[in-house]
Amino acid sequence: MEERKNFLDNEGRLTAFPAKRKRKLYALWYLVGKFQPGVRYTELEVNEILCWNTTFHDPATLRRELHNNHFLGREADGKAYWLEERQPTLAELGIAE
Repeated sequence: MEERKNFLDNEGRLTAFPAKRKRKLYALWYLVGKFQPGVRYTELEVNEILCWNTTFHDPATLRRELHNNHFLGREADGKAYWLEERQPTLAELGIAE
């Protein structure tokens, strides 16, 4: 995806969380690829994955966006997160692949 080049550094880390919806969704699409299917993550583990893959380190915003856009599921108390069994496609999110 060409869009990723606009917000990744040479090490593949997200350098900023885009403001525009299309770029934001591309960024989330990229980050969700760092999680493994069938694994339950603690909030701390999610934060670590997000911080390792960003230079701006705002895991709370990223966690919320990943959950709100149906990439990650979570328990009501926020103690566990997981990849949603069915990931939304870019087309379903309203952006072309």
